[in-house]
Amino acid sequence: MKNTYPKHEKLKSKTAIDLLFSEGKSVSKYPLRLVFAPIALENDEVIKFGVSVSKKYFKKAVDRNYFKRVLRETYRLNKHILLEHLNQPYAIMFFYQTKDKLSYQEINEKTIRLFEKFVEAIQDK
Repeated sequence: MKNTYPKHEKLKSKTAIDLLFSEGKSVSKYPLRLVFAPIALENDEVIKFGVSVSKKYFKKAVDRNYFKRVLRETYRLNKHILLEHLNQPYAIMFFYQTKDKLSYQEINEKTIRLFEKFVEAIQDK
């Protein structure tokens, strides 16, 4: 499996994003949070993924963009954890929720634990 983050995996649909915030469930591993909801997708797509870093915690766009890049990279490298266990398409939004500036290694470790927690959550259904 390729470690890529292609355009068709990016969460851009306003209806899917609205669905996430109205009906989505979440799991968190401080300081990361994952909001997810099952969606209907055509083709063989399995996942729509987006990232968000709040202006509340990082006022400067430079800082927000840095953490968004880090979140996308940790997703790209660890998405195999998600794809192995998904049996239906999901829309997923990934949040960074703290003022603390964690290192890439810390964020990567927490992302792995968060993805494992997400897999447990969808298997418990």
